[in-house]
Amino acid sequence: MARYTGPKDKISRRFGVAIFGPSKALERRNFAPGQHGARSGRKKNSDYAVALAEKQKLRYQYGMLEKQFRRFFAEASRRRGVTGEILLQMLELRLDNVIYRLGLAPSRNAARQYVGHGHVTVNGRKCDVSSRQCKPGDIVAIKNTARAQQIGLRALDLTQAVVVPDWLTMDRDKLTGTVVRVPSRDEIDPIVNEQLIVELYSR
Repeated sequence: MARYTGPKDKISRRFGVAIFGPSKALERRNFAPGQHGARSGRKKNSDYAVALAEKQKLRYQYGMLEKQFRRFFAEASRRRGVTGEILLQMLELRLDNVIYRLGLAPSRNAARQYVGHGHVTVNGRKCDVSSRQCKPGDIVAIKNTARAQQIGLRALDLTQAVVVPDWLTMDRDKLTGTVVRVPSRDEIDPIVNEQLIVELYSR
């Protein structure tokens, strides 16, 4: 399963935002990485560079490579509605992201690993495809095996402070969550301006 495996702190410092979650490195060194990062400052970029950075931030946030991200955008473009909002909704409804939002994993990378290792079920059936699109009514759960349950309980201990969004419901005792509806744009609260991404791919 292709995924980004490079340094995360450098990526966060490049864009000046904690893409992969809270970063002490970003707090300590709030400047671009590299030999001249501290002296270069945040230079003014072209419109294309700004749009490209927005796309890269969103891609890294959800742990996707370019080819897969383009497929998601192409599908969002085919659907009726606002392309940028539909893209965000599709990304949020990925199975690995749903697991993360439910608090059943401390990060999206961990959620993807849980899915890939067969620890997750959807509607009672094992699913090892992290990019699967969940739909309203889908029941997502940690598999009922000793190993999977142990992993799920450990994740819940790490994510006690996580607030489950309103478009999901969570049963912490059963390690089960339900997709109630498609999230709205306000509920997703992305770190990017998705309209710039639409304009980038429309060039």
